[in-house]
Amino acid sequence: MNNLVLLSGTASDSHTWNLVYLQLLLEEAGYRVVNLGACVPPVLLADECEAEQPDLVVLSTVNGHGYQDGPRALAELRSRPGLAAVPVVIGGKLGIGGPEAAQADALRAAGFAEVFDDDTAITRFREFVASHALCRTAGTAS
Repeated sequence: MNNLVLLSGTASDSHTWNLVYLQLLLEEAGYRVVNLGACVPPVLLADECEAEQPDLVVLSTVNGHGYQDGPRALAELRSRPGLAAVPVVIGGKLGIGGPEAAQADALRAAGFAEVFDDDTAITRFREFVASHALCRTAGTAS
């Protein structure tokens, strides 16, 4: 493990402020972050994951299409043998109607390690990152 989180927007989402916020949150927690930015196609995401070998992939979206874009990105990642075991999480506004338990459950069933889509999302995301302790050295950042 290399203490690295790969952060990305989904293919149809052009928003960036969410990515900057998450990058700062992860860096404050002691992780190195590669932020791919907005509108990242699944093939590019998988190519960058192969190149960087992250310990965690974080997909963030605020346009309401994460429920559609997320599984396509995850399928591309899982199609690559070296990426089959990398945990992938998704969060933000996943559907245009707001948080729906059935959508979150379907994303987990598709293989996402966790889904963050409600008013407790940031708190739960912080807890998830802390509990997984992605090979951090206590009190240090790379």
